[in-house]
Amino acid sequence: MRPNILFISCDQQRWDCLGFNGIYPVQTPNIDRLANEGISFDNSYTPLPTCCPARQALLCGKRPERYGALWNYDQGTPVGSVSADAFSWANSLNECGYRTGYVGKWHVSPTLTPLDFGYEDYVDETTLHAYQTNNNPSLSFKSGFFGEVSPYPYEDSPTHRNAAHVIELIDKYEEQPWHIKMDFAEPHLPCRPSEPFASMYDEVPKWRSFDDTLDGKPHIQKQMRYNWGTADMTWEQLHETARLYYGYITQIDDAIGRVIKHLDRKGILDNTVIIYTADHGDLCGERRMIDKHYIMYDEVVKVPLVIRYPALIKQGVKNRAFVTNMLDLVPTILNLAGAPVPENLDGISLMPYLTGEQKDSIRKYALVTYNGQQFGLYTQRMIRNEKYKYVWNPTDIDELYDMECDPGELVNLAQREEYAELLKTLRIDLLRELDAVEDCTVNSDWLRDQLAENKKFI
Repeated sequence: MRPNILFISCDQQRWDCLGFNGIYPVQTPNIDRLANEGISFDNSYTPLPTCCPARQALLCGKRPERYGALWNYDQGTPVGSVSADAFSWANSLNECGYRTGYVGKWHVSPTLTPLDFGYEDYVDETTLHAYQTNNNPSLSFKSGFFGEVSPYPYEDSPTHRNAAHVIELIDKYEEQPWHIKMDFAEPHLPCRPSEPFASMYDEVPKWRSFDDTLDGKPHIQKQMRYNWGTADMTWEQLHETARLYYGYITQIDDAIGRVIKHLDRKGILDNTVIIYTADHGDLCGERRMIDKHYIMYDEVVKVPLVIRYPALIKQGVKNRAFVTNMLDLVPTILNLAGAPVPENLDGISLMPYLTGEQKDSIRKYALVTYNGQQFGLYTQRMIRNEKYKYVWNPTDIDELYDMECDPGELVNLAQREEYAELLKTLRIDLLRELDAVEDCTVNSDWLRDQLAENKKFI
């Protein structure tokens, strides 16, 4: 019997803010259960840490630059986007007899919806938000991007309504195998959790890299602090945003728990593949910075990835292979559904990891790209292995971090002479990785030479 496939995705969810990772004290009992009863990937990376490009990669299984999806389409600067005739794994599942539904955030195309890519039912983000405003016309939000306690009751919150619509679709599809995308727009700032979640965390520990001076790093990082007005903020000032971020995550976890309980009551929990991940992470005050742009720190580019399916996966597996969540999940889902896998996808199926046949990383590196966003264009390319992370910044100094000795990425080693030979190797390896995916930066001879031969005057 083919499994149901519940794909849960969050927007701007830090990998280190989940209970089972044991780093920060965020309560996520339901996501923890998925990890403890399935497999969690400790080195899962987004292909590109911006909403639209990452989501286009997931929809079609190819790196977003292939579609010209360099940044979010709603920031004023023209940019490419996936077309309606592109491959979509939801279409493939439909052709294999799956019912398909999409609930929540889309942010893939300004003109197309999930209905254009194989989903038969779609409950959009606007519908989810309308419950709280329509049912409580006298209430409104007061604060800006740094967040606030939601004045609306939890029962009318988008997270609660997301779960309610997912449960409705599960019941609607019960005669056939189904795939449902449960896509949360949260915990993306502004963080506005409802009670009781908004008051769950009076005190939260300071981010481990909050006091990063950013000395010896690209200038744009300090500039970002000034762009957001956070350069002189103390932890006491940014603590409120972090506290609300924790509460939002626990609120999402509660909604996920409602769906898990419903699957259990119907007796179909163990025949449902449950995938939990995110499009990218969030600084959320880390290093006195907000949002996710112009940096390649793990709090932004590393993402959670958990899969539960007891018919195939042993309980409590922690895997350290380097995976690209939004690309590798596409062939994996097609394999799980018994659907054909196109040869031209950029992802690698995770099936060998799920079955336990493969434990070591198939990939030598994680590869992440970035092209700029609302404050301007800015090219970055990053590779990371177990020991080192290298970030190529064509218009500024490069970055090199020892991820074993300096997991907080506080000390940039790229300017130290003793690392010159290592950097030479990493630059050549990055060039190979970029060539393999036909990355747009290496189409330029000037940029190829800069990367391969370190032709910089900074």
